[in-house]
Amino acid sequence: MKLSPRVSWFLAAFGAWSWVVWVTFVKNLWKDASGLAFDDGHPTAYFWVHLTLAVVSFALGTIIGVIGVRGIRASRRNAQ
Repeated sequence: MKLSPRVSWFLAAFGAWSWVVWVTFVKNLWKDASGLAFDDGHPTAYFWVHLTLAVVSFALGTIIGVIGVRGIRASRRNAQ
């Protein structure tokens, strides 16, 4: 399958954006003082569910970003 450079850049940007958003989310989740994420210092179900969502999003963002970067590299190689 061939990706256009435009689609490749979009996928690479999406992968990077995913990491920025979810790293920020996990930092905020870890520092949560509202009682949702931690109850007397112990993680709650809310914490585990959202940590799982973040880990899955990291994985998908990485995969999508790698596909985009590979598409960018292939389009540059084909242009030469």
